[in-house]
Amino acid sequence: MRLPHVLTQTTTRVLEPSDLDAALAVLDREPVTNAFVSSRVQVAGLDPWRLGGEMWGWYEDGMLTSLCYAGANLVPICAGPRAVRAFADRARRAGRRCSSIVGPAEPTAQLWRLLEPGWGPAREIRAHQPLMVTDRMPAHIAPDPYVRRIRKDEMETIMPACVAMFTEEVGVSPLAGDGGLLYQARVAELVGSGRSFARLDDSGNVVFKAEIGAATPQACQIQGVWVAPEYRGQGLAAPGMAAVLRYALADVAPMVSLYVNDFNTAARRTYLRVGFQEVGAFMSVLF
Repeated sequence: MRLPHVLTQTTTRVLEPSDLDAALAVLDREPVTNAFVSSRVQVAGLDPWRLGGEMWGWYEDGMLTSLCYAGANLVPICAGPRAVRAFADRARRAGRRCSSIVGPAEPTAQLWRLLEPGWGPAREIRAHQPLMVTDRMPAHIAPDPYVRRIRKDEMETIMPACVAMFTEEVGVSPLAGDGGLLYQARVAELVGSGRSFARLDDSGNVVFKAEIGAATPQACQIQGVWVAPEYRGQGLAAPGMAAVLRYALADVAPMVSLYVNDFNTAARRTYLRVGFQEVGAFMSVLF
């Protein structure tokens, strides 16, 4: 068995499968903030083909202290200013391969300041996306009894709602480029793992949906929350979120998080009603 690299200088390098334990130790320092990357690493390890990208490591005095996931997203992890500068240097040399930069607001903002001269302009910058967390059910919001897991034979039912949500949230269709193959595969993965939830109306159309995306033993992340436009303002979101939260706490992890655009005041108000509290902020740079 190969021994992990031991470095005595301050440097960055692409991590290898033998670095898994050290990488997980960094990720575990902030299990809620790092849930997205942690969930991928716990399943795929550090092999770039399985992980869907490289994991860069920043070493200080021979110890791995920071990470940066470089795949479809560029994600700084537990990264201080020196690590961010090193990751930006590596990213500039490699050229932009990601569709977004996303992560904790402060290091992501610094990373973008360093990369913008070469990578800009961005299509959109979302500088403050509150990170919200809860570990319990709300006291005054009853879960919607009609919100349930989507079955594997209901892909054609849930897919149009997923596409509508993504297009509305990101500003581009997930069906562009490869015809939506990767996006459909991701939706199918969530459905197949029992982490896709929806309420259907009498005609079988989706009126509310959400998924539990990233999931680790410590924390999970709700994503893709969407109410059909014709049903908005009818009080479906809070009970629907309470229902998904109940599934998440019972079946997935003891801590549930999400992040939301700061300009989406209706969603933020709903999440606060369901018991989520702001504990930090993310930032997203979209290309």
